[in-house]
Amino acid sequence: MAEAPEGLVDAERGLVSRRIFVEPDIYRQEMENIFARCWLFLCHESQIPRPGDFITTSMGEDPVLVVRDDGGRVNAFLNVCRHRGNRLCRAEDGNASSFTCSYHGWSYGNDGKLVAVPNLEDAYYRELEQGRWGLMPVAQMDSYKGLVFATFDPSAPPLVDYLGEMTWYLDNFFDRCEGGIEVVGGVHRWNIGCNWKFPSESFGGDNYHTMWTHLSAIRVGIGAGVSPASTGGGNVVSSAGGHGFQTIGPSDVKDPPVPEILEYEAFILPEVKKRLGPRRELLNPIVGTIFPNFSMLRATSHTFRVWQPRGPEQVEVQAYVFVDANAPEHVKEATRLMSIRSFGPAGTFEQDDMDNAPAAGRCPGTWS
Repeated sequence: MAEAPEGLVDAERGLVSRRIFVEPDIYRQEMENIFARCWLFLCHESQIPRPGDFITTSMGEDPVLVVRDDGGRVNAFLNVCRHRGNRLCRAEDGNASSFTCSYHGWSYGNDGKLVAVPNLEDAYYRELEQGRWGLMPVAQMDSYKGLVFATFDPSAPPLVDYLGEMTWYLDNFFDRCEGGIEVVGGVHRWNIGCNWKFPSESFGGDNYHTMWTHLSAIRVGIGAGVSPASTGGGNVVSSAGGHGFQTIGPSDVKDPPVPEILEYEAFILPEVKKRLGPRRELLNPIVGTIFPNFSMLRATSHTFRVWQPRGPEQVEVQAYVFVDANAPEHVKEATRLMSIRSFGPAGTFEQDDMDNAPAAGRCPGTWS
């Protein structure tokens, strides 16, 4: 592993070198030291509710298959055939009892076991030990309030320790009502020509850009009520693990400006406050990031997304809309529509961010 370049961060003057966003060697070190060791978000359990349900995603740049087996257990494997390393499952989601490689026909059960090999008798003379050649599982997998995470590091601390005090902030998004949340409308995927750290950091702590970057949307009412987190009792909260959340005042409203949504939010507010405890009287989280690349938002939208690194200057966005599982159907639909209009790939706020991100960090300036 190459040594980290010196002088990239000047904490005294608050400066960060642009090199961290563009240099291939730094990116390779991030793959080794961050994405190969941290707990990474895979999916929400509501996306794979039945035996055989699966989704494909990635951990860093490694393709991953997440599947609920016939016994109901959720598993995660490298989405790679053990024979020649071919991509095994090419669908984004679905339901399957087995997965067959398109190259040589090796088949695996939804529990990852190798169950069929063409020409097993005349090519392998039945000497192939099928039990040794199942799919490669992740080192550890765990979930918190329906959020499924995994890590490639067998010595990584338990997930709940990794999340630390941020669990309460996650509860504000995913466990504020009885029944938790569910994902609706599938996944939107698109690429942005920027380093993965830009959007991850933006959700975790950059509210400075909101009133200028999104000024047009705010003026026409799409972002009604949006204001800097530093006013009205808001705070930016961070932890030693690199996680960060932005909050507003406990009585401030930052939900999508849609009548049925606002009416629903007012109706559930007593339950939310009771469920989240006295801290909810001080803090009201609306946007945040679990390090390194899992972000969530509850302001003009109900979305969570994963910023998948695709090289030092390319990121793939995987964006989902979430709703309270026990919310009325008309509220779920209103939330879905508002979310994709504001923070979908063609959303008003999303377009603002996608226009800025590709240019950020590329001008050498004087701190290079």
